[in-house]
Amino acid sequence: MAYEDLRDEERADDGRDASPAAGSDGSSGSSGDTPRIMKPLPPQPPTVLDTYFADNRVEVPPGEEEKWFSWRKLWAFTGPGFLMSIAYLDPGNIESDLQSGTVASYKLLWMLLSATVLGLMAQRLAARLGVVSGMHLAEVCHRQYPKPARLVLWIMIEVAIIGSDMQEVIGTSIALYMLSNKLIPLWGGVLITVCDTFTFLLVDKYGMRKLEAFFCFLIAVMGIMFGYEYVVVSPPQADVISGMFIPGCSGCDSRSLLQAVGIIGAVIMPHNLYLHSALVKSRHVDRTRRSRIREANYYYFIESCLALLVSFIINVFVVAVFAYGLFNKTNQDVVDVCKGTGLDTMYPDTFPNNTELVDADLFKGGVFLGCQFGVACLYIWAVGILAAGQSSTMTGTYSGQFVMEGFLNLTWPKWKRVLVTRTIAILPTFFIAVYKDINDLTGMNDLLNALMSLQLPFALLPTLTFTSSEQIMGEFRNGTPMKIAASVLSALVVGINIFFVVSYVRDTLPAVWWADLMLAVSGLAYVGFIGYLTTLLYGAMGGLGFDRIRAHIVYNDSVQSHSWDEEAVTEAPISCAGGSGDTGPGAGASSGAGDTATAGPVGGQ
Repeated sequence: MAYEDLRDEERADDGRDASPAAGSDGSSGSSGDTPRIMKPLPPQPPTVLDTYFADNRVEVPPGEEEKWFSWRKLWAFTGPGFLMSIAYLDPGNIESDLQSGTVASYKLLWMLLSATVLGLMAQRLAARLGVVSGMHLAEVCHRQYPKPARLVLWIMIEVAIIGSDMQEVIGTSIALYMLSNKLIPLWGGVLITVCDTFTFLLVDKYGMRKLEAFFCFLIAVMGIMFGYEYVVVSPPQADVISGMFIPGCSGCDSRSLLQAVGIIGAVIMPHNLYLHSALVKSRHVDRTRRSRIREANYYYFIESCLALLVSFIINVFVVAVFAYGLFNKTNQDVVDVCKGTGLDTMYPDTFPNNTELVDADLFKGGVFLGCQFGVACLYIWAVGILAAGQSSTMTGTYSGQFVMEGFLNLTWPKWKRVLVTRTIAILPTFFIAVYKDINDLTGMNDLLNALMSLQLPFALLPTLTFTSSEQIMGEFRNGTPMKIAASVLSALVVGINIFFVVSYVRDTLPAVWWADLMLAVSGLAYVGFIGYLTTLLYGAMGGLGFDRIRAHIVYNDSVQSHSWDEEAVTEAPISCAGGSGDTGPGAGASSGAGDTATAGPVGGQ
């Protein structure tokens, strides 16, 4: 049986006076020879940490455990996956889609499908971490990584959130610019995004289900708008299907290769893993019962599949529309199409009058649709972009809340978090909107996609590390096939993103010695930190010679462990690094008769 010292506050809870002279080791103040008072720990379930959902959790209907599937249960668990899927539909992704179609026609649709499947695998791991441990990814990082490592992780993820927020500001301002026929200038649209974010925060006051319904409404708006464009354009379905399921890119140039690499960075968003691991805590899951944990994992995975299927279809709509309309088209071709439509005078000089291939972006894409398929298509496109920007804004707000809450153990009101993040995102965007033109503004998306590609390992590697750890996940840890698949995924994504960033930097940085030196130093630091995280991952997976990484931390002179009964957890929760005492049911699992696993920081002390 596990025991713990009876401390002063516990004496007070039991109705006894706490002596101010009592020693910190639990000894009585009246006599230094008095042995420490010990008491048995009563059986208790693992404590679920409070988040912004603490007072607003959705109840899961009881019963029906014997059924392999229940629509009532799926409905109860539906919501977090669709909120997560919005990150796959933000303005940065939409621009990546239209550029993919413009540069490579339908030939990179299989890449989009592969990226979505890889994203589903990563999201599944993040959701399982939240369900099993009762903590979201940032909270686990805070408890398991040493302070320097977790501070670096926090900064990197905040950079990713701010970069994503800038893309949403850009998308929203461009959409308002087109919808208002240029009456709302770009800088005005940037300022409006500050106000509308606070307005949407009011929806949160009406409960979690209404908030989820609102986001699903925005996804539906995107589906209808971009679906309408797809129907009007009517691309050849055989080409769409073959591009989706036949890998390869025959006849593709270097632009297509770089675009293929960019798809991975645009689709899999680093802060989205932190978000999803927190959103699953919005359901009231009885974590004292193994069957309930399995049930939650099962239905969350089904919901994530459905949500990412919807986002994938919407992305395919955008790729196919521009593959049909702009592939191998020159600027002169589009200028000729726009003549006489009225858009050539409303948006002059959008396309230069030359024979170079079109370099498409969100704004040029909308103008082209209006010229080729009618002005209504421009406004419909703008409404879709507006919905993408607004929905992504809110998910970015929640991501920032959870990251700050977890890494810094700091809880801010949402309006303060929005004010800080949005201010940082708006300042550079606002100045570009005022002093540059719309082409410079939309061109920022390429830079931001490269920036977020750099941050992706700092979400993937911790997720894989913690979900592979027996000390954190217990029997729900990754099995060998998943460890192999997830490791290959991480290596592939990290390698692809580094290639993408190096290619982008090589084309944009000036060829001077100080730029090369800066790139070399930052590159070494970046690769070194990834190597450190990879080492911890190897240790969490049981790598030989890494016992220190799985260091046993013993509190109160006792070793505590978790084991699941089929119906209930009967052992007391272990203490996590940092001494919080809050952890998930899988935080420590029996590895065999007489063997006990305990939790400690992944990085040692």
